[in-house]
Amino acid sequence: MSAIETRLSELGVTLPDAPAPAANYVPYVITGNTVYVSGQISMGPDGFITGKLGDTVSVEDGAAAAKTCAIGLLAQLKAACDGDIDRLVRVVKLVGFVNSTADFTDQPKVVNGASDFLVEALGDKGRHARSAVSAGSLPFGVSVEIEGIFEIA
Repeated sequence: MSAIETRLSELGVTLPDAPAPAANYVPYVITGNTVYVSGQISMGPDGFITGKLGDTVSVEDGAAAAKTCAIGLLAQLKAACDGDIDRLVRVVKLVGFVNSTADFTDQPKVVNGASDFLVEALGDKGRHARSAVSAGSLPFGVSVEIEGIFEIA
């Protein structure tokens, strides 16, 4: 088991198989030493994590949904690295989209669910630049979608 997957296991996380795209796009693009991973949507063991922040979803539940997006990003990264996720040099940037009401302003607290998890799992490799923005709706009604940029060896 890789060092990163060992650390994930210590945190009680097993990377799922990388999901296939739901439309006409690829799950990731590699150019040079950079991997661009398409947006990963909030998924739980029973399917999509749905709902709108500021209405039916709490900030805490939104942060938990964002963590599932980060796990999906790592699963796609592992696939991009032909199964060797230890090729990760660092997380460069996340862009988080939060399905929220017009007056909801805690998008950063929601996306912290992904950021905090990546730093906990990866240490300094997990520190990244980030955007956290509101969206009036997201695919399938999910609460959160996050895309990522990674540097690999």
